[in-house]
Amino acid sequence: MERKEKKWLMEKFATHKGDTGSPEVQIAILTTRIENLKDHLEAHKKDNHSRRWIMLMVAKRRKLLNYLKKKDNTRYEVILEKLELRK
Repeated sequence: MERKEKKWLMEKFATHKGDTGSPEVQIAILTTRIENLKDHLEAHKKDNHSRRWIMLMVAKRRKLLNYLKKKDNTRYEVILEKLELRK
């Protein structure tokens, strides 16, 4: 992921100015990284090292989503809709 792309995601999903660590930003960045790795794994089916990292990222994103759902359900629903994720 390039710096520009990461910066754009931070600006788009930030809850306030200068926000880099809110759950929404972290989930958006993880989702982008997962999508990139998914494309890589389709081309390189035997790359088990990357497969392990994608599983860890999916688990981390799930934990962040669960946290956000517990904390504020409306923010959770908004982020699912924006990123087109399933529940």
